[in-house]
Amino acid sequence: MKTVRASDANRQFSSVLREVSQGEIFTVLSRGKPVATIAPANAQEGLRQAGKRRLIERLRQQKASGQRAWTRDELYDR
Repeated sequence: MKTVRASDANRQFSSVLREVSQGEIFTVLSRGKPVATIAPANAQEGLRQAGKRRLIERLRQQKASGQRAWTRDELYDR
């Protein structure tokens, strides 16, 4: 992951986008503080999907807890 000042990112936007298209991730700094991340569009989706898979797998391995003292009709106020 690289960092770039906002002013430099503005001046060199084409080269930043070129590097992003090759997989690089940039953190944009404004006055020394991170304000944005520029990353490949499909990279975030891949991370999100991987996170969902890990969560579902972990939930499937856990035992159900608590008791259900309600009926389906009560749940949906029929």
